[in-house]
Amino acid sequence: MRTLVLNAGYEPLAVVSFKRALVLVMNDKATVVERLEGEPVWAASGSWERPAVIILTRYVRVPGSTHVPVTRRGVLRRDAQRCGYCDKSATTIDHILPRSRGGADSWENLVACCLRCSNVKGDRTPQEMGWELRVAPRPPRGPQWMVRGTDRSDPRWEPYLALAA
Repeated sequence: MRTLVLNAGYEPLAVVSFKRALVLVMNDKATVVERLEGEPVWAASGSWERPAVIILTRYVRVPGSTHVPVTRRGVLRRDAQRCGYCDKSATTIDHILPRSRGGADSWENLVACCLRCSNVKGDRTPQEMGWELRVAPRPPRGPQWMVRGTDRSDPRWEPYLALAA
């Protein structure tokens, strides 16, 4: 069981475990906004609702940028596990401008790729191969990328994630 944590201004901060969310509620650092169905959790101090979404009682300033770090898993997720050249199922990633030619590990230079296209392309650019990319690669945006853990979201979280979009 996982819980979405909202800042005091209703912006999504993180997804935490059910236990961590319950500790925040028990210590009066958060309030339950959406509840899970079922029996409450019993403690020595009383019963507590099972939280699906909680909101912090005090605003937390989040130092950080809107930059999403580049990872292999992130590139595959951004491209929906589809090859950027042939649209088949992708299992690896490819540098559009190869690293041996100065290509960087950036969102704009990486694309999901099937093994066949990766082997055929080798150390060449798509232009040299006469290939075209299906879509131009760009950095991902949206709350599902900024709030860690929302890739497997709960339907009760949707209204709160939509506010942040």
